[in-house]
Amino acid sequence: MQQPTLVILSAGMGSRFGGLKQIKAVDDHGHAIIDFSLFDAYRAGFRKVVFVIKHEIEEDFKAAIGLRMEKYFDVKYVYQQLDRLPAGLTIPEGRVKPWGTGHAVACCADVVDGPFAVINADDFYGQSAFSALYDSLSADRPENDHAMIAYLLRNTVTENGSVARGICQVEDGYLTDVVERTHIEKRGDDAAYTEDGEHFIPLSGDSPVSMNCWAFGRQMLDELVARFPAWYEQNVSANPLKAEYFLPFVANELIQEKLASVRVLPCTETWYGITYQEDLPNVIRAIAALRAQGVYPETLLD
Repeated sequence: MQQPTLVILSAGMGSRFGGLKQIKAVDDHGHAIIDFSLFDAYRAGFRKVVFVIKHEIEEDFKAAIGLRMEKYFDVKYVYQQLDRLPAGLTIPEGRVKPWGTGHAVACCADVVDGPFAVINADDFYGQSAFSALYDSLSADRPENDHAMIAYLLRNTVTENGSVARGICQVEDGYLTDVVERTHIEKRGDDAAYTEDGEHFIPLSGDSPVSMNCWAFGRQMLDELVARFPAWYEQNVSANPLKAEYFLPFVANELIQEKLASVRVLPCTETWYGITYQEDLPNVIRAIAALRAQGVYPETLLD
């Protein structure tokens, strides 16, 4: 079995947060959320990490995170840049937004040679999620057999604004459909989403959602690369500045075309993240509570 690789999507600058949230300290020791993810990944068994970043944040990111992690992991860096496009495709005039999570993972095609997990740098997933990812990737499975960690929607929303989530349909433990809702707001124990900013459609708090926490066979990288040009042609002309190639889009296409299966691994962990500046105090309190429970030591991978 090839050693699984952990791919961490770290290229976003955190425009809604107002800064480089990937390296924002969430405890008194200067650890960021990504430090807790890396600690959980290490004790789950991961030893290979790929950080997807942008050249603009390279120096700060390496100083804060990357260089420390080289003591524990085989570390590689991949750069998600706007001009990293297949031949013949161009950047629309005025475009500054990255191409999305699917494009970010596709950028790893040259450095990931086996099964791999994907997470976001600024999301706190919890210890059990990494154990489930590693165990799934360590099993002897076909390259087109994938898995997704599913969280309950109520455990993934914030009081401070809207979030984007992949709403999942599950049958017999397998993902049958995932729809990206880019504007979801909390409604008590439940939530609601809108497509136009005015009309809201209710969502159950028990809805399983994708938090971009995946376990993929190597096939997924080839599919992400191969399907990007068709997505570009179909979407970018209509929305040149904001169209995004979301990772769940491709997973969903493969499921519908019966080219792959995605096992759904339920997770009862509570998601914590810094989507907005106002989220930070809640994350700090949650981390402190987990430390008090003995889930994390005072020092991580330092």
